[in-house]
Amino acid sequence: MSALLDARLVVRRGTFELDVDLRIQRGETVALLGPNGAGKTTALRALAGLTPLAGGHLTLDGRDLDRPQARVWTPPEDRPIGVVFQDYLLFPHLSARDNVAFGPRRHGVDRRTAHATADRWLERVGLGEQGRRKPRHLSGGQAQRVALARALAVDPVLLLLDEPLAALDARTRLETRAELHRHLTAHPGATLLVTHDPLDALVLADRLVIVEHGRVVQEGDAATITARPRTDYVARLVGLNLYRGRGDGQTVELADGFVLTTTDTVHGDAFVAFAPAAVALHPHRPDGSPRNSWPAVLADIQRHGDNLRVRLDGPITVAADITPAAATQLELEPGRRIWVAVKASETRAYPDTV
Repeated sequence: MSALLDARLVVRRGTFELDVDLRIQRGETVALLGPNGAGKTTALRALAGLTPLAGGHLTLDGRDLDRPQARVWTPPEDRPIGVVFQDYLLFPHLSARDNVAFGPRRHGVDRRTAHATADRWLERVGLGEQGRRKPRHLSGGQAQRVALARALAVDPVLLLLDEPLAALDARTRLETRAELHRHLTAHPGATLLVTHDPLDALVLADRLVIVEHGRVVQEGDAATITARPRTDYVARLVGLNLYRGRGDGQTVELADGFVLTTTDTVHGDAFVAFAPAAVALHPHRPDGSPRNSWPAVLADIQRHGDNLRVRLDGPITVAADITPAAATQLELEPGRRIWVAVKASETRAYPDTV
């Protein structure tokens, strides 16, 4: 089945080059994640027509919108694309109703029909009684829903969301995320969500695409990404310790000669990953000599939800999650020498191949 969006986005800005392939099916939501400077916003701007391509192509619903080699370029206003920006960019002098009606009006729809469309969308996002209000009189969550309604009111083939929940407080974000999920599920077109928040991506997206340094480093559904991270950024994103080495059966030797034992069998270049919760800390060398144990020095300790996240330096750097009670019992503080243990059965090893 051909993708609704089929794009190779090549953009050059100074010394930075973005070169990513993106394909999104009809009705699918894809999350584009990556560290700051990875190229996420550049990709979104290229899709929206705000940044021209230096190479590649952008085909939407079988129509070329941008293909530099063929000298094809479509202005932003002529693209069947809706955009929700991080700060929403609502027109401050227009009411919520007129903000939503703006898109249809720009597409040649008469005022009465555009207002009727706006009223329907405001009802759909739960703001039917707020149409006369201007943006300054709306809450953050309400403004986000007006921006979403404005983007959807033009029946976009592609919906672009640029950090749509970043400006909201924690409680409003939770409620709005659920509301946004409902609307994205009903959207018949393709959706690209640009975000740095893994929870937004996991809740809202069908598939994740990870970019670093302008390149796609990993993509797949949430289960695949979280089970088998392939870069340090992805490992941090999903909350795992990740190491690269060389497998020889059920052992993986890391670059510095340190060996981790696993219950998985791997040969050749391989990754080993395990959760911080799988790391056990002991004041002395643990009894029974677990197959993965080593001395370490506590480098940092911070609150992490209801527990504490500690970083330990040693033959390898490792993160561990422990309870405040355990930290008190172990008398943990920076500089404390301690033993670390990880059961082989708590590790995952897999080949370092794409």
